Amino acid sequence: MVDVSAKDSTERVATAQAKVFLQPETLEKIQNGKIAKGDVLSVAQVAGVMGAKKTPYLIPMCHPILLTSVDISFKEEVQPNREGRCSITILATAKTTGPTGVEMEAMTAASVAALTIYDMCKAIDRGMSFSEVCLLTKSGGKSGTYIRK
Repeated sequence: MVDVSAKDSTERVATAQAKVFLQPETLEKIQNGKIAKGDVLSVAQVAGVMGAKKTPYLIPMCHPILLTSVDISFKEEVQPNREGRCSITILATAKTTGPTGVEMEAMTAASVAALTIYDMCKAIDRGMSFSEVCLLTKSGGKSGTYIRK
């Protein structure tokens, strides 16, 4: 684990995304509350927050850090793509004030939220997939701001 004790504590913010691809009928059932396991996006939101908080237990060299905020939001794309799939984009933003960044917490949050959507809907759409897990922005610390192009 990298020694961060000499680093300055600064406000650090990172936003990551993941995209879940699913059948239009599955998205409609999510929107109408017709998934047997419950409110998919509410459960995925809580799971994403929990995932961010558990990051140092999942990623071996991550520091346990005090998160000051984790926000999970969803954007639904109802128009099917070329493969006939709709999508849900998950945006996860993590914040802290400390000597190390929160990129991994944001990416873990987005990934766990995507896995939760799959788990809750797999009974009706086993062909779901998720991808495009990536860091969109980060700020704070010595390296400054990063914005994905």
